[in-house]
Amino acid sequence: MTRLLPFPFVSFGLLVLWLLLNQTTSLGQFFIGCVIALVGGWILTTLQLPRARVRRPSALLRLLGLVSLDIMRSNIAVGRIILGFGRRQRTSGFVTIPLDIRNPYGLALLACIITSTPGTLWVNLDAQKGLLMIHVLDLIDEGEWIRTIKGRYERHLLEIFA
Repeated sequence: MTRLLPFPFVSFGLLVLWLLLNQTTSLGQFFIGCVIALVGGWILTTLQLPRARVRRPSALLRLLGLVSLDIMRSNIAVGRIILGFGRRQRTSGFVTIPLDIRNPYGLALLACIITSTPGTLWVNLDAQKGLLMIHVLDLIDEGEWIRTIKGRYERHLLEIFA
């Protein structure tokens, strides 16, 4: 069964995505979606991904709550900047953050968190040195951003994946 469906959740997700994009559940589209789902799962086997092991699901839930609050807070802050509240001079810039996490799934989740938070963008990761570069729309204190990424996000990701 694992040869036919090596990644069943991914294959199911591809099938659902195909049907949603086509906005139909007709038999023909269902069969095309099944073929895409099977081929997509087989292609993933060539990547030889390491097994993901979530050590503490409770930490994952805490992280989800923190990220949700931070995204809402950032939406409000970016909205205020766009609408011109506060009229002070805004300075954007780059921040380099030393990371301890090396797990590819943890790094991917951190990239999703940073990029989905309005006002921040993942720019570069030097995997050998463990240095992450992000761009911040309203950069006031680099140290605060380093403490935020390491304390709020990386600490939880290390707990989840390490």
